[in-house]
Amino acid sequence: MASAAPADRPLTVVKLGGSVITRKREVERVRPKVLARLAEEIAAAGSVTTIVLHGAGSFGHPGAARFGLARAPEPSQSAAERARGGAIVAAEVRRLHLAVLRELVHAGAAPASVPMATHARNRAGTLSVLDPAPFTAALDRGLLPVSFGDVVPDEAWVASILSADTIALALARELPVGRVVFVSDVPGIWEGPPGGRRPVAPEVTASVVERLAATPGVPDVTGGIRGKATAMRAIAAAGADAVIISGLKDGELSRAIRGENVYGSWAHAGAR
Repeated sequence: MASAAPADRPLTVVKLGGSVITRKREVERVRPKVLARLAEEIAAAGSVTTIVLHGAGSFGHPGAARFGLARAPEPSQSAAERARGGAIVAAEVRRLHLAVLRELVHAGAAPASVPMATHARNRAGTLSVLDPAPFTAALDRGLLPVSFGDVVPDEAWVASILSADTIALALARELPVGRVVFVSDVPGIWEGPPGGRRPVAPEVTASVVERLAATPGVPDVTGGIRGKATAMRAIAAAGADAVIISGLKDGELSRAIRGENVYGSWAHAGAR
């Protein structure tokens, strides 16, 4: 059984999207200035009990799509081939994870890596077990837990993808999380058809989720914006606020961590 958060303070989970810390259309390309600034904003909020997650972006999504790790194995794919594909993608994602850890250290934080491959498992592509104890253990030691979307053991498919959005939802269900901040390259979920000036949906309602579709031309094996919106509504049902904000606007993440009502698309705790 996981221990309580230090001083029983509500936790804030920050998920750095792959779209904002990497260039998703370029293979294994970090946005160094953006990542460095976001790391500084996280480190500056040291008085807030925080867990950091990050997506894979251009470091994991292309490989995961190539090896089919988000779907059932093809009849022609052996267990050994799937396992090797998973190992390749896991190595790719860890290169980005190391970059995130380096920037957090440089910014003055004390990050503790929490790889999900050893603390979670899926069954047929769906999370079946996630142990929150490594997160609370790191917090109890005064460290900043940092995890990421990863390739995890799968009881039916050998290996499959566990997205950082799913990790955020699991933590909201298992720990006293008060707010989950999804940091993206956009300020929220756009309303209306593509093209021209479009407003951001202030509330992530069921109708908003229904009309969302995948972004064309960008590999995403974790459900895209619709998957994120669905996770946000589930997080709200679990009792935490969830919001998508822009990570390209200076100071926005700092304000969100401090608990301010920042501009973005919200799923408020208890909303239906």
